[in-house]
Amino acid sequence: MAQRPQPQPGVMRIAPYRQGKSATQNGVARFKLSANESPLGASPKAIEALKASAEDVAIYPEGSSVLLRQALGKAHGLPPERLMIGSGSDELLHMLGQAYLGPGDEAVMSEYGFLMYPIATRSAGAIEVYAPERDFVADVEALLEAVSDRTRIVWLANPNNPTGTYLDDGAMRRLHAGLRPDVLLVVDNAYAEYVTATDFSTGAGLVEEADNVVMVRTFSKMGLAGARVGWMYAPDHVIDAVNRVRGPFNVTSAGQAAARAATEDIDFTAKLAAHNARWRDYLTAELGSNRIRVLPSQGNFVLALFESPAAAAAAFEALGAAGIVVREMGGYKIPEGLRISIGSEEAMEKVAAVLRDFMRGEA
Repeated sequence: MAQRPQPQPGVMRIAPYRQGKSATQNGVARFKLSANESPLGASPKAIEALKASAEDVAIYPEGSSVLLRQALGKAHGLPPERLMIGSGSDELLHMLGQAYLGPGDEAVMSEYGFLMYPIATRSAGAIEVYAPERDFVADVEALLEAVSDRTRIVWLANPNNPTGTYLDDGAMRRLHAGLRPDVLLVVDNAYAEYVTATDFSTGAGLVEEADNVVMVRTFSKMGLAGARVGWMYAPDHVIDAVNRVRGPFNVTSAGQAAARAATEDIDFTAKLAAHNARWRDYLTAELGSNRIRVLPSQGNFVLALFESPAAAAAAFEALGAAGIVVREMGGYKIPEGLRISIGSEEAMEKVAAVLRDFMRGEA
């Protein structure tokens, strides 16, 4: 007999999620570029809404986030009744896993996919199955080959974190067409606001056409990481199932108010996207000219690949010495990589200068 309470076996197989560092090795972080946060902060309208919501702090939030769902429906042309709001997209992923996975089930994900997918899978008692990628891009054929009779969910970030690569609309449709109708395809669009590729689609069209597709989005990359608000567009039956495991007041009043204001602040979102596109292109070109491979990114970050894990570690140290903290990629099994969030103009120019000197042997 056990001498103390025992967690479910799947829980102890979970590797705890480790967030990007907030400070450099000497405790200084002049530029924090490790968490893919907004380089321009939050929408001023969202900040005002957040402040105004303080007056309602003694009152429970509206449980279904109806006003936010209506705002999102209007902004994206989606039916509000098929939207669900979560405490960040992470909660939505967990609830989907809780609703559709169980012991003995499998969930398929790409080799370098988001670290929350195995956590959501294992916490439901299920087993994660990895599909190899093709040069850091999700491989449709490999994903389909990984599907078995026990597969219940396919998790796919598009664009992907941490690589920044994506599947175009045709590839997404080919992936969906190859799945059984009882397998749920979860399309994670955390970086959709930053995509500039013309052949990209969010997955909303697939949700409208099929009974086994869910699209997940977040406000975290748009300046509201601290508010913890995500949203999901899904078929009616999925909304019904997930609502049964959702907490009654899972999103704060403040979060709902800030996210609603951010949704309606179209000008700020456009400004954020334009800034990101400009400096993402700049950083890609600058680093690429210094013998660093930079994967083509559609997110608000780039993945820089060095010749070896030792070189990446040395580059991380050189950036840290300059007060720049970026994300090491050992946890994603890409030890030769550093993920660098797009930041301010000053930050991007500083990163380029430090790594230029580093590659010359001067840092």
